[in-house]
Amino acid sequence: MTYVHEAPRRPAIQFSSSGAFFRSLGARWSSVWTKRFTLSLLAGQIVSLCITCTNVTTTELVNRGLALPTMQTNFLYFTLFLIYTPYTMYKYGLKGWGNLVLRDGWRYFILAACDVEGNFLVVKASFAYQYTDLLSAMLLDAWAIPVCIFFSWLFMRPKYHWTQLLGVFICIGGLGLLVASDQITQKDWNAVNRGKGDAFMIAGATLYGFTNATEEFFVRKRPLYEVVGQLGMYGFIINGIQASALEHTLIKNGTWNVGLLLAYTAAMFILYTVAPLLYRLASSAYYNLSLLSSDFYGLLFGLFLYHYHPYWLYFIAFAVIIAGLITYFWYSAPEEQGVVDPQAPKYVNKKRGEIALAADDHKDGEEV
Repeated sequence: MTYVHEAPRRPAIQFSSSGAFFRSLGARWSSVWTKRFTLSLLAGQIVSLCITCTNVTTTELVNRGLALPTMQTNFLYFTLFLIYTPYTMYKYGLKGWGNLVLRDGWRYFILAACDVEGNFLVVKASFAYQYTDLLSAMLLDAWAIPVCIFFSWLFMRPKYHWTQLLGVFICIGGLGLLVASDQITQKDWNAVNRGKGDAFMIAGATLYGFTNATEEFFVRKRPLYEVVGQLGMYGFIINGIQASALEHTLIKNGTWNVGLLLAYTAAMFILYTVAPLLYRLASSAYYNLSLLSSDFYGLLFGLFLYHYHPYWLYFIAFAVIIAGLITYFWYSAPEEQGVVDPQAPKYVNKKRGEIALAADDHKDGEEV
């Protein structure tokens, strides 16, 4: 199935008179709020909320003596593999799936390896061991945005309008307000090893940006179940080997909390399912910008779990980030970010055609 839509044309802003200006401004505002943009904005906030859930559950696991930045993610990859890979086998056939693994498996292996190590480095640097402080964690994590934009341009050659860059800067300005709010309300912690932690965060954010752009490139050309299923399969293998090597002692002796692990896995599963949909609706760069609002949702969780007192600057910061997300598509439309034409691999389609032809021949033979 092909999801290629003509991009809506934005009405031009008129400067001939004040009345014409405000009328054209209203028309431009209305043109932005298409169904696709609205779904993109909502999907972005869903994944942002999921990121907050994973941060909260990881923190609670660490507080309960279970710091397993690799092993806790293995349940996610296994769930993705368990749900999406059998469906891929059903759609492609067992031989078609085997050809997929043999011919394109190396692509998904690289994608999964980068995703596994990105998760490991970021969790280890900030939440699990607190090598770096909150300020560095938040600012360096935003490094994924320019990395993702660069690799998106490298793979898909989208044309960025200056208003999109303005939207990026507005969103980062909102992040700055969130950082200031955290500093004012003293939510920071002391870094155990700032140099090591900052290096982990930069490396993890770089891998995140590369992984997001690469997955967007894949899901625009291949079915979602294929991409996510392969990511889950190779992620489970790589992550499992790494967890066995690095965390085998804690796996044996750790205090397991099934409820928190289920909550973490559920939040990550929703994120890994919605994220590729957002890549198709908008882009991986828009996905990363949407994640900047996660600290605001962290405040909402903190109101109930840790009895935080709401600080007024958080709400302004959230509004600024949303304004940046709207500005990102003020001129350009989501449809202009790339062609969405997911198709099964040609070698699978060819096999399907041979099977269908054989079935038709057999049917014709019975009729004769």
